[in-house]
Amino acid sequence: MAEVVSPITRQVSKEKCKAGTPNLDINLKDVEDCLIYDRRGESFHFKNLYQDSKSVIIFVRNFLCYSCKEYVDDLSKVPRGALEEAGIRLVVIGQSAHQHIEPFCSLTGYSYEMYVDPKRSIYQKLGMKRDETFTDSALTSPHVKSGLFMGQIKSIWRAMTSPAFDFQGDLHQQGGAMIVGPGSRVHFCHFDMNRLDHMPITWLLQLAGVQQTLDFSDEPKIIHV
Repeated sequence: MAEVVSPITRQVSKEKCKAGTPNLDINLKDVEDCLIYDRRGESFHFKNLYQDSKSVIIFVRNFLCYSCKEYVDDLSKVPRGALEEAGIRLVVIGQSAHQHIEPFCSLTGYSYEMYVDPKRSIYQKLGMKRDETFTDSALTSPHVKSGLFMGQIKSIWRAMTSPAFDFQGDLHQQGGAMIVGPGSRVHFCHFDMNRLDHMPITWLLQLAGVQQTLDFSDEPKIIHV
């Protein structure tokens, strides 16, 4: 018999659930024609990501951010079959130059779609925060394993050893997560308050309709619920 767990209550409180804002004032028409770029530098409109399918779209702070790197580490463990069964696209968007996509995917083992918004047009038009806010209601990410000091050391080291020595995005920009589509429907959105304020991956996938749950507490394993 498969083990039955409560993945939501373990990773996110009721207050955190309410931090997500279904529909609200998010109007995708404001950003649908913004350009994003793939790893080859080819551009296309943001709306192409969700016009014909439901998509889970993760906006990361920058590719040097240690917490974003560890979050994407865990995104890479999501089984492709679980996404295909639910008809979900999993997308990560950064705000660096497109040349940083390939190295970041190699570093994290992430094999799904990844694009960049180097002008931060989508970040800005959607109203994502540009500075960090720490409050009692902002829970730490279950996907970040490094402490602040070691995390920053890792980020600095990666910046120094990168072929192109830059910060791979605006260091003050915060990210977020959305479940959108098909069409311009916004099912759920969450804008991060700080580098640790990620929405748990399990929670996002369940909201999007994925029937399987990944447990990131120890070794990743599929739990059928």
